[in-house]
Amino acid sequence: MNVRVKTVIIAIIDVTLVAYLFFAITVFNRTDDDSQLCSEVDIQIQDDVVDGFLDNSEIVRLMKQYNIYPMSQPMGGVDVRRIENVLEKSPFIDSVECYKTIDAGVVVKLTQRMPLIRVKSNNGDDYYIDNRGGVMPNNKYAGDLVIATGDITKPYASKVLRQVGNYIVNSAFWHNQVEQLHVLSDGSIEMVPRVGNHIVYLGAPVNIPEKLDRLDKFYRYGLKEAGWNKYEMINVEFSNQIICKKRPKKPHAAVPVAAPQPVPQQVHPQQPTGEQQGAPDGQKSNKVSESKKENNKITR
Repeated sequence: MNVRVKTVIIAIIDVTLVAYLFFAITVFNRTDDDSQLCSEVDIQIQDDVVDGFLDNSEIVRLMKQYNIYPMSQPMGGVDVRRIENVLEKSPFIDSVECYKTIDAGVVVKLTQRMPLIRVKSNNGDDYYIDNRGGVMPNNKYAGDLVIATGDITKPYASKVLRQVGNYIVNSAFWHNQVEQLHVLSDGSIEMVPRVGNHIVYLGAPVNIPEKLDRLDKFYRYGLKEAGWNKYEMINVEFSNQIICKKRPKKPHAAVPVAAPQPVPQQVHPQQPTGEQQGAPDGQKSNKVSESKKENNKITR
């Protein structure tokens, strides 16, 4: 008899607890007065790693576009499940959780898709790849992202560039150093750094962590002594070695030589002859002749 009583009592307690939990959940998601107007919409964006890619104003715009923005609306008419379903359709949102508060507020928690690389393919495609390999349309601005160019297909971007991009983003050094990835026709990759006037040839997209680790050591111990602009190509394709191609030296500019100037010829004045001598001497000779004539006359 005692065992049966205990069993009944335990069953009653279990039913009471289930009813209480159901009541508590219902009360938590429903205000005392359904006619009370929503006084606050708290939007919380998780993983906000990309400045300007997704913000609160964009979420508000989406909710207004589909007439689900709850601000100043009766709490009884706020459908949190519909808000979740609408926002999850956005190509930039990964997941959404929406619920009501007891003080006539609505909380919207969401995680956004994290773009890794912006792809600008030779075939004209322009889009983003997220950390899961998903394609995101390029109708939003996302700064400070690596740009991938060249012969890139969407399957290549989703599988290969996703892995390379995840490693770059999760490394503080390479996230700041890598500016561009260029995919060649054979699928190999070249890398353009932000610091240093050179190209890094990664080769086939395999063993990327090992290749970048080797390049990191070369940066620290090799280029520190040689200079960041000494080489135009750094090849880390092969294991346990780095092949560098020196930048060709610029030829010295020829010093312009002035054209020789013609030497002016000196003109020597001609010596006057007896006939070309000046008048004073001629006059003197005439006077001498006249004096001789006078002397002859006196002698006679």
